[in-house]
Amino acid sequence: MPDLDDTYPYLHLVPIEDLWWTRGVALAREEHFGQILVTGPPGSGKSTLIRHLGGWPEEGYIDISLNGWWRAKSLAFRPREIHLGLPFEGHREALSLFDEAWLRDWRRLRLDRTRILLPPRKRRFYSADWRHRFVFEFLLPPPPAIVADRTERARLGTHPIDRRIDAGQIAAQVRLYAQVALHFHRQGMIVHLRERAEDPPQRIDDHGATEPHLT
Repeated sequence: MPDLDDTYPYLHLVPIEDLWWTRGVALAREEHFGQILVTGPPGSGKSTLIRHLGGWPEEGYIDISLNGWWRAKSLAFRPREIHLGLPFEGHREALSLFDEAWLRDWRRLRLDRTRILLPPRKRRFYSADWRHRFVFEFLLPPPPAIVADRTERARLGTHPIDRRIDAGQIAAQVRLYAQVALHFHRQGMIVHLRERAEDPPQRIDDHGATEPHLT
């Protein structure tokens, strides 16, 4: 199986060497169980990782273009699977990647990073350290693996989104989440990446990471 940074050459990833294990899942030693938010494109294995962790069973949603999203009630229960509402150029409202507007117009939509809002930095000893409150675990399998998994899932009929499977669309979804992961990392958030739920986490190394573009 190729490494994540082979699959996504714009991300220079390095293994996290200091790990601890819980319920068969490898976590970074610095990572507390209650910090974990699992995210990624549809079909990436988020629910599987949450199930392995014994996390909160219900999915959450945050619009990362809204001020104060980091205080959302949906983030109070962790570990949890989180879907992201993303801001796009020319769209006033954020879209998730299963919204009809995104599924219809995905070829021309571009992420508007200028509208992604971030928690305040810790400025005083007693102030909240919002940028380190959460650990975002991004699941980013290679697009062909997601296509295969979603095709099998479509046969079972468990997820309505699998009625339409487009390999190009899935690749765009993965690249969008890679863009968000890199942006969060560069702004001082804690970001880990995995190819599969059972894989150990990796982190982004700033040396060699470049911006993933949608093509």
